Amino acid sequence: MERSKNKQTKLHIRKGDTVRVVSGNSKGKEGEVLEVITSKQRAIVQGVNIVTKHVKPSADNPEGGIKKTEAAIHISNLKLIDPATGEAVRTGRKLNDDGKLQRYSKKTGEFIKNG
Repeated sequence: MERSKNKQTKLHIRKGDTVRVVSGNSKGKEGEVLEVITSKQRAIVQGVNIVTKHVKPSADNPEGGIKKTEAAIHISNLKLIDPATGEAVRTGRKLNDDGKLQRYSKKTGEFIKNG
């Protein structure tokens, strides 16, 4: 079903969340989400999916060389870590006391703090 007012896609993770990788070469690793690319449904996670890039010499970097950096990983391979319990949980959305949609842990039913 297409959203009528806000066309921004809603994902189960946000920038600043701590996540665990569920599948792929980096399975089991944890890290903080540095950036979420909503159009491609990918996220860049600190210390996860490290790739090597060959950098040409430039004015900023006269040496050039090989640089290790994080590459984007699909969000379906990530699970949010509940700050309260420290476990990887599935998330949902439901109305809180203020009448706003807020993420909650499907395992415990507790709301997840945004920040």
